[in-house]
Formats: sequence, C-alpha cells, structure tokens
Amino acid sequence: MKYIKMFAIAAGAVAAAACGPKESTFRYSIDSFADLRIMRYQVPGWENLSLAQKSYIYHLSEAAKFGRDITWDQYCRYNLPVRHAIEKIFAEYSGPREGQQWDDFVVYAKRVFFSNGIHHHYAEDKFFPACGRDYFAGLLENVSKGENEVWTGAEGVALSSEDLLNIIYNPAVYPQRRSTDTSGDIVAESAVNFYGEGVTRGEVDDFYAKQAVKGDPHPVSYGLNSKVVRENGILVEKKWMVGGIYSAAIERICSELLKAREFAENELQASAIDKLVEYYRTGDLRTWDEYNIEWVRDTIGTVDYVNGFIEDYDDPLGRKATWEGLVNIKDAAASERTEILSANAQWFEDHSPIDPRFRKPECRGISAKVINAVALAGATYPSTPIGINLPNADWIRKEFGSKSVTIANITHAYDAAALEQPNSVLAEFAWNKAEIELTKKYGDTMDEIHTDLHECLGHGSGQLLPGVSSTALGEYQSTLEEARADLFGLYYCADPKMVELGIVPDKDAYKAEYASYIRNGIMTQFTRVELGKKNTEAHMQNRKLIAEWCFEKGSADSVIEKRVRDGKTYFVVNDYEALRNLFGNLLGEIQRIKSEGDYEAGKALVETYAVNIDPDLHREVLQRYEKLNLKPYGGFVNPDITPVTDADGTIVDYQISYPDDYLGQMLEYGVKYRTL
Repeated sequence: MKYIKMFAIAAGAVAAAACGPKESTFRYSIDSFADLRIMRYQVPGWENLSLAQKSYIYHLSEAAKFGRDITWDQYCRYNLPVRHAIEKIFAEYSGPREGQQWDDFVVYAKRVFFSNGIHHHYAEDKFFPACGRDYFAGLLENVSKGENEVWTGAEGVALSSEDLLNIIYNPAVYPQRRSTDTSGDIVAESAVNFYGEGVTRGEVDDFYAKQAVKGDPHPVSYGLNSKVVRENGILVEKKWMVGGIYSAAIERICSELLKAREFAENELQASAIDKLVEYYRTGDLRTWDEYNIEWVRDTIGTVDYVNGFIEDYDDPLGRKATWEGLVNIKDAAASERTEILSANAQWFEDHSPIDPRFRKPECRGISAKVINAVALAGATYPSTPIGINLPNADWIRKEFGSKSVTIANITHAYDAAALEQPNSVLAEFAWNKAEIELTKKYGDTMDEIHTDLHECLGHGSGQLLPGVSSTALGEYQSTLEEARADLFGLYYCADPKMVELGIVPDKDAYKAEYASYIRNGIMTQFTRVELGKKNTEAHMQNRKLIAEWCFEKGSADSVIEKRVRDGKTYFVVNDYEALRNLFGNLLGEIQRIKSEGDYEAGKALVETYAVNIDPDLHREVLQRYEKLNLKPYGGFVNPDITPVTDADGTIVDYQISYPDDYLGQMLEYGVKYRTL
C-alpha cells in the first residue's frame, strides 16, 4: 500500500531539516517536459555505512533494477517493442537530430520512459507523439535492418514497423492502461498484460471463485503472481517465476539477491532472502506468505528493501500485482516520531471512531520508521510513493504485524524542488493570507505526520469479520483502502493525544492539513486530469471521495464553504471540529464496508463521490494552474552506486553520485538491465 505525493500541490514551505547534505549549489530539478518534472534525490548518511552494508545495498539495488522489464511488459504487452525501437533510434539514427519533429520525438520518448510504457503513468490514458507518423516511420526505417525487421518483447511478441506505428498512433488500440468504466468489461478493455487476449471479467471472476476457500484463516492471495490465459478453450494460470513467464528477468533478480545475502546484517534478513528466492523459483503463494512473515520480523536492520509482485492497483480487478523494487536505509533520528506512533498503536486502535467489532483486540508487530531511498525500480521508478505499508495480506498484518515507512529524502526532494519554482499553488488557491501563513507554518510538518498516520497505523488498523474475503470489494478495494487510511490519519491529526505525545507542535496545527486536504481533494489535484476526463486513479479518487462527501454532509452547517471572489472559486473550512467529526463518521462507514465486505455500499460511495468532476470547476482550475507554469507530476533519477577497487581488484568501497541526465539514465538502464 502506497501513499502518493502530490508534486507542486504541496505548500512548498521549508524543506525537512533532517534530510540530505546541505549543498547550497545542489540542484534538485534537472529536466522538465510535457506535464512532468524530473528530480534527483540525495542519500544522507551513505559515508557512515560499513563496506558490508554498502555491498548489501549494491546487490539489492541490482536485484531491483533487473525487474524493470517485467513492469514494462505488465503495463502493456507492446510496451517493450516500443521501447526497444526508441532505444535503437537513439543509439543508431544517422539523420539530423534537430528541428521540431526531432524535439517532439524526444519528448515522446521521455514520456514513454517515465511511464514505463505508452500510457500516462497516473491518468492511465494513452498518449501520442507530437511528431508526425511519417516522420516516426522514417526514424524506424533509418535504423532497421531491412524489410524483415521486427521489434520484439516478452512471450514471443514481435511487431513489424507498421504494426508498431499502429500501436503508437492509433487511438483505438489500447486507449487505457486500466479501464475503470464498469459499464463495459474492465478486463477486456484494459491494456494491462495480466490477462490473455479475449479473456473476460466474468470468466476471471468465476475462475477465482472456484479457488477460494471459505473460512480459511490464512487465505492465499490467489492470482497475485500470474497471468490468466485461454488454452484449448479453458482458462489457465501462467506463473511469473523461474521457468515461467519473465524467467530471464527473475533469474537475474535471484542471482543478485543471493549475492546480497552474503552481506545481510542479521539472520532474519538472510532467511527472508532465502524465502524470496524460493518463491521466485516455485511461484508458490504460500511461500510468498512465509517470506512476508520473515521480512516483517526484521525490525533491527539499517538496510531494507521491497522486491516482488506486490501492489494490485494496476489490475482492474485488484488481484494481480505489478512488479516493484525499492532499496532503503533507516533514518534513525527521523524515525523517533514513527516509533512513538508504533508504541501507541493499541491506544489509537481502541479509540478509533469505528464499530468496536471492527477494531483489532491486539495490535501486533507494527513497525514504523523513516527511511531514505537508495534505489527505485519497477513500479516505483521514476515516479515513487512517499510512504509504504506492507505486507498487504490482512491476516499477516493481524497476526504478525506490518512495516510502515515514510521516505524522507524523497519528500525532501519534492519540497526543495518546489522552492526552486517561482510560483505557488498555495498562493493561487488558498482563500486568504491567514490560510497561507497557517500552511507555511505547519503544512510540511502536518503533511508528514498525516503520512505517518496513514502508513504506520491507518492501513494496519481494523479487521475483517470472519469469513469476509480481502478481495470482496473488487475493483473498488484500492480506492476504499486508501480512503480508510487517509481518514484514520485525518481524524487523529487533530487528537489531543498527538500533542501529548509530542508529535504535533500545538493544538491548532492540524488545521493546516485539513485546509490543504479539502483544497486539494476538491480542486487542485485535478490539474492532473485532462478536461472532460473522469477521475480514475485510486489515490485521487480517495481524496475526492472524502472531500466531496464531507462538503455535502456538512453543507447544512457550512462546515466547508464554497466562495467566489473575482471570478475565482475557493473552498474554505469554517468549522474544523465539525470537519473532524465528519472524517470520523466516514471512517466508521468505510471500515464497516471493508469489514463486512459490502461491495454495493462501497461501489455507491466511489461512483457517487469519487469519479465525476464538475466540468466548470475543472476548467477553471486548469486555467488558473496553467498560468503558474508548473508541472503537476514529478519523478526521479536514481543515484549511481559504483564499486571502488584496489590494485588487486578487490572492492574496498562503493561511491555514490547523483547524475543529472534523465534520458541518459533511461538509455543506460535499457542496455544494462534488458532481460526480455
């Protein structure tokens, strides 16, 4: 479960003091194009790590990067042929590399690299080159080896240049990465490569309904690591494993994991790696659960990682997992806040504004820390969350606990990059100077605290009633789960307990988060959505659902007021205490929906409050935002980790450096980590 940062929507106040070397000349923003800004992040404390820890990180990072091609192929079966063609053009094209057409091709290539494919990384709609089709055809012809040239991908996919151009330019071919239009077949109409050609939603639902074991206290996440295809007229699963789909990539991942194992900080880390490699070799989801139990038990190491088929946001049915990787080191000083939250988890659970039947009687193994990322990979690269809570299996979380992390150096890079920009979303969309000053004073702090509550406690709170499946909410699961965690954080941001624990600076600080959340959820986040489109991304749906529901339910008492001044619309919180109560009421209802598996009630909430955007308000927001000349999305290049050897070739250190060439890193990764 991830918490996504809204780049350029944040207040952009003073960056977190604990993160990164203080280099006044260090430039965070290194490139911008289309609706994207590329940044780099620093890794504080690298020089204090031992050689063994650096070696551990290096091989874990290599293991993460070797999964890159998997994510590309999962997002669409034609993504890899498109990427391979683009890479070959950059490597071999002998024509002029100048002029508007070439510049337009470069922008398209950068967008494809950013999105790990031909669909927008967030909106999930297909995007197109601004250069003409004939020009693109000329580029391909220049680098092709003849009439029989084909562009290859995984599982034997091979496209001619003409087929490739049709994939790229035809708006009717795979228009959406993940369809959310429930009036149609969201499986058949999605470009994601989790299901074979011609497989329908009804067939998939029936296929997995037959596998479910009712009353199993330790339910398997059926379908998490497989593709469903039709063979000889029947549906079968093809596992992503050594010897199965993506074998070449997974073999390289396993090889690097085993090298990393030699430098593990403790036996728990070594044991977890053994289980992860076993899982990759067998595809056994029981082994995946065993790995997660081992992984969550390691709470003492400085170095940690995420590696595998984990999050199901990209599957229209919320079942299949996209591959991702992340390597990180603990920020000991910054983790003090999250450790306080973890130590008081039971108090928060016992006082949660939900039906007592849905509260956990005992919160076990909740581990929370602040980390600094060292390598992003797969679905976390180049666009990454700022908070993660794992594992996702409810029964593991209940019996063994979970790990929650806030990624400090990523948040720091976002805030520092915002300071490099001349204009401010806050100044444009906040109602008055008092609201602006409140946000500048407390905004960054409360944003971090809300993230901590969301990840450390929110996702780990509550429990399902006996017999309720974790997949009962279907395609609405991701949105409702993110809303549940956000509401938990919002409700407790304002609790006096937070001041008592020394986490929140004073009793009014939470108001900055409330004002920002409503402003963003109901207005400013839609700078990310094309006019006329629906709101489809799970985190954005979650925020809209909460803001719109509270606006409606509090309308009689003007808890949130819509105001217009000089032709500009604003949403102003008038009664913060009443808004907190609304957050608590909605949290209670969404927890009930999850605990009881009430699909119809969950569907009604999402479809009513989360999907449709007011077109007039949307148009106004886009026009106001355009004048600020900001980019609504951000992503990162990774630091380079380079072995240092002595005269005998023995590795004596690993140096870290911060490249400022986004396109260069993408092309380098295309060569070094190509497996499919």
